[in-house]
Amino acid sequence: YLFVLLFRKIFNLCTSEFIKMNIKLIAIGKTDNKNLQSLIDDYTKRLSFYIKFDLDIIADIKNVKNLSESQQKEKEGELILAKITPTDQLILLDENGKTFSSVAFSDELQKKMNSGIKTLVFVIGGPYGFSDEVYKKAFGKISLSQMTFSHQMVRLFFIEQLYRGFTILKNEPYHHQ
Repeated sequence: YLFVLLFRKIFNLCTSEFIKMNIKLIAIGKTDNKNLQSLIDDYTKRLSFYIKFDLDIIADIKNVKNLSESQQKEKEGELILAKITPTDQLILLDENGKTFSSVAFSDELQKKMNSGIKTLVFVIGGPYGFSDEVYKKAFGKISLSQMTFSHQMVRLFFIEQLYRGFTILKNEPYHHQ
């Protein structure tokens, strides 16, 4: 166990100067709960010490009452796809995605950084999920839990897990096994 920690520390020190990956989180609709927004801002600030991170909020679609679920997903999908570039690697936060422990997620982040990806983009979809076009562009799907959370809470949970992942990679005392 100590050897693994030492190896991870040395590996991170050797590679951290050369890896310049950006992470973007795209979400639909603003966070209207001030307490949640305050925590999101706190973890976003903490995360900035490890990696360039952007939270990109897409405004809620207007007149959704006049749209079917499918039409709403299509409109949201168009807005999501407009926010990514051809070189971005898109990962969807989806209830049917792969689940990770915090340590396994940190390892996945390290693999992504080592692979030379310039921008890793995570997306929290709207209330009905993603359009087929968004699924086609995705490189993968992850799930935070089998439970259902509000989209506003998922933002906080996910940003906290990103922060936790980087503290694990740097062997900092935030995460306890």
